Amino acid sequence: MFGGSADVDYAYRNSLFSQTKRLSQRLGAHPAEDGTAWRFSVYAPSCRAASLVGSFNHWDPEANPMERAENGVWSVTVPGVRCGELYKFRFVSRDGQILYRADPCARYAELRPGTASRTWRDSYRWNDAAWRSQQMSRRNLSAPMAVYEVHLGSWRAFDGGEPLYRAAAVPLAEYAADNGYTHIELMPIAEYPFDGSWGYQVTGYFAPTSRYGTPEDFKYFVDTLHRYGIGVLLDWVPAHFPRDEHGLRLFDGEALFEHPDPKIAEHVQWGTLRFNCDSDAVKDFLISSALYWLSEYHLDGLRADAVSSMLYLDYERDFPLRNRFGGRENLGAIAMFRALNREVAKRFPSALTVAEEATDFPDVTAPLACGGLGFSYKWNMGWMNDTLRYMETDPLFRSGSHALMTFSMVYAFSEHFILPLSHDECVHGKKSLLDKMSGDYPNKFAALRTYLAYMFTHPGKKLLFMGTELGQFLEWRYYEPLEWQLKAYDSHRLLSEYVRALVRFYRAEAALWYNDSDWNGFKWSNADDAVFEVYSYFRIGPPGDILLCVFNMTPVARPNYLLGTPYAGTYRLVFNSDDPCYYGSGGAVTEELVTETKRQGDFPYLLRAALPPQSALIYRYL
Repeated sequence: MFGGSADVDYAYRNSLFSQTKRLSQRLGAHPAEDGTAWRFSVYAPSCRAASLVGSFNHWDPEANPMERAENGVWSVTVPGVRCGELYKFRFVSRDGQILYRADPCARYAELRPGTASRTWRDSYRWNDAAWRSQQMSRRNLSAPMAVYEVHLGSWRAFDGGEPLYRAAAVPLAEYAADNGYTHIELMPIAEYPFDGSWGYQVTGYFAPTSRYGTPEDFKYFVDTLHRYGIGVLLDWVPAHFPRDEHGLRLFDGEALFEHPDPKIAEHVQWGTLRFNCDSDAVKDFLISSALYWLSEYHLDGLRADAVSSMLYLDYERDFPLRNRFGGRENLGAIAMFRALNREVAKRFPSALTVAEEATDFPDVTAPLACGGLGFSYKWNMGWMNDTLRYMETDPLFRSGSHALMTFSMVYAFSEHFILPLSHDECVHGKKSLLDKMSGDYPNKFAALRTYLAYMFTHPGKKLLFMGTELGQFLEWRYYEPLEWQLKAYDSHRLLSEYVRALVRFYRAEAALWYNDSDWNGFKWSNADDAVFEVYSYFRIGPPGDILLCVFNMTPVARPNYLLGTPYAGTYRLVFNSDDPCYYGSGGAVTEELVTETKRQGDFPYLLRAALPPQSALIYRYL
C-alpha cells in the first residue's frame, strides 16, 4: 500500500547513538570488561545537568555527575558498583526542576513499590541450540499453530520461595506440551508498576518484571519451554506508557517520548501517553526494545499490542488530526512498524511478529516489498466479535444472525490471521467464555464445545486464553490463580479433556492447517442454512486429505440432515463434540456417510447424517 515511499520508510540504524551498537548496548548500565567499574548512559537531550544516584553512592547527587555528549547522551563511569545495586538518574531540567528517573534501558528493576533500576549482569548458559536450529520450519504458514495465552502471575499458585519464572517453567511447559499447544504467549512481563494494568503500562522496556524473579530466571523459563518443544511469544506494548513519576513522562523535563502537544500526547481511553513515533529517537527506542527481547531472551516472537491505536492519528480522539497529506494515517507509526519488521526479518528470520489490529487497515501482513507492514500474523478481531455475538444469542432466535458465523470467510485470506479468544473477552463484565454461551448449564458446555470445534476447523491459526479449558464461570482475575479446583466436577474436567483432544486433533490433521491461507484449503458445503442453523464445510489438505465439518448450532437434533458434496465415496466420523466422554449427550450420530448420486444444492452428491443437538461432527473422506 505504501510502497517504498520515503514518507513512511525509516532506516533503523541507531543514528542518534552508534552505527555499530544497538541502543540497548549503548545506553543503560554496563559493566567494564575487567569488572572493576560500570558505565551508565542515558539519552536526555533537554536537561541542564545530570548525575547518577544509587545505593553505591548513598544517593548523593554530587558524587557522580554525568557528562553530556553532543548527541544528548549523558554518561559516567563508576568504580566499585556491584551487580544488583539500585540506581536512578537525577536531572536538572531547563526550568530548574529536580527530576529522579528510572533508567529506560535498565535490564532489571527494583521490586514494586520501589521504582529504582538495578544493575545486572548474568552468566546464564543457554541449552536451546537444538530448538533454535529448527526455528525456520515453525514460521511456515502451512504448519499448525495453537497458542496458549498466559498471565504468569495468575496461572497457578506455587508454594515455596522459588521465583515464579523458575517455579512455573516446568509445570507450564509440561501442561502446554501435553495439551498440544505449539506456543505460549505471555501477557506483558516488561517491568510495570501497577498490577492492575496486567502489564500493559510499561516503564521498563528492556527489563523482565522483578515480580517473578531475575533476568536470569526468565532466561531459564524460556529455555525450559524450548526444551519441551514450546515456542514463547511475548506481548509487547509499543502504543503507550503510564504517567508514573519515575517513568518516561516528561523524561528530562520536556516531552521526549511523548508528543510535545499534551492534547495529542494524551491517550484518553487508558489515561496514558502515546509514544511520539514522529521522533527518530522514539522509533529507535521501540525497535531496540523489540530486538533486545528477541536476542537476549531467545523469544520466538512478539505480539504488538494496540496497533490500531497507533496506525490512526484520530484513534479515540474527539478532535480531527491529519498527517501532512491530509490523511488519518500515522505515518511515523507506519514507518516504525515497517522498520521493525524489516529488522526482525533480517536479524531473526524465524521470529514471528503479530499485530493486535482491530480495523480494516490494509496489508498488515503483506510483505514490505509489496507495501505492507510486514507482520507475520494479525489477530482476527472481526471473527472474534461476530462469532461471540452469535453464540450469546438464544439458539432458537439465531436465524437472523446466521451471517455472523460466515462473514469471516469473505475476508479470511486477505491477511494471515490468528483467531483469538484472549483475556480481553473474559473481563470487565463481559463474562467468562463459558458463561457467554446461551442456554442452561449443560447447553452452555455443549455450545462451548461446538464453538471451539468451529474455531479449530476455521482457517487461521489459534489462540486460547488460559482457563478456557476449565470452563470457569467467574471472569479472569489477575490477582488469584485459575479455578483448578473445578476439575473435581465432571462437567469441567471433561471440558478440559475435550479442549486437549481438540487441540491435539488440530495438530494431527494437516487438512486443518496445510492450506490455511487461500481457498485451496476450504470449501463450503452449505453456508446458508439459516432455517436449521447448521453450517458445513470441507477443509482440504495435501492431495486426498479432506475433512467434512458439520455444526448444529441449536439444541435440536437433526436425525436426517442432508449435505451436499463434490466428493463421491465414504466419510467416517473422526471427531464428535457430543461424545459422553466430553460431557456430551451421546445423541444419535451416523458413524459413516455414503454418498448418493443425487444432486444436493450446488453439488452432484448427497449425504444423510444424524446430527445431535448443539454439536460438531468431523468426518474424514476415505
